[in-house]
Amino acid sequence: MSSDSPISPTVTTPPLDPPVRLGIMASGTGSNFVALCDAVSDRTLSAEIAVLIYNNPGALVAERAKERNVPAVLLDHRQYKPREELDRAIVAELQRRNVEWVVMAGWMRIVTPLLIEAFRDRALNIHPSLLPSFKGAHAVENALDAGVKITGCTVHYVREQVDSGPIVMQAAVPVLPDDTRDTLHARIQAQEYRILPQAIALAVHRSRSGS
Repeated sequence: MSSDSPISPTVTTPPLDPPVRLGIMASGTGSNFVALCDAVSDRTLSAEIAVLIYNNPGALVAERAKERNVPAVLLDHRQYKPREELDRAIVAELQRRNVEWVVMAGWMRIVTPLLIEAFRDRALNIHPSLLPSFKGAHAVENALDAGVKITGCTVHYVREQVDSGPIVMQAAVPVLPDDTRDTLHARIQAQEYRILPQAIALAVHRSRSGS
C-alpha cells in the first residue's frame, strides 16, 4: 500500500431513486463542493444540488458554483445576530428550494438547534479527523501535535454539540514522519472527496428504507 492509499475500503452504496435533492453549505474554496458536483455529474451519486449557501463574500466556492450552474446564495453571518437569525435565513432558503438533505462541506460556523431540528437526521458534516478524536477547527494541526500515526476524515450527522453526531463513514490516512499541516491536509482531503458522496448515498438510503 502506498502512503497515499486509503486504509478504509470503498463502500458500495445503492443507487437512489428518486435522486436526493441536496443543499450544500460551504465557507471557503469549495473543494468538497466540486467533488460532489463531479459525483453527481458522473452519476456516482444520484442527486441534484439545489443550492449552495455560503457565508463569506468573495469565497471561491461561489465562483465554482457559477461555473457549474448551481444557484449560489450569500448569507453573510456578519449581517445576522444572534446566530439563530442566520440559521433561520438558511432554513428558509433551503425550504424554499425544496431541499431534502443538507451537507456541510467546509461550513465554518457552529449551527444552532433551529437548523438542526429543521433537518433532524437529514444534515451531514465532513470533518478532517477520525472522530471522536480531534474535534473542532484545528483537527489536522492537533493530530500532528499529538504525534498520532493515523488520522483521517469522518462524515457524521449534525448535532448540537460540535463534531459529535453519529458517524456515517470514515477513512483513515497515515501520518508520515515529514508531514506538514498542508501535506497531511491534502491527503485527508483526497479521502474526503472519496467518502462524502458515498456517505450521502448510504445515509439517504438508510433513511428511505427505515434501516
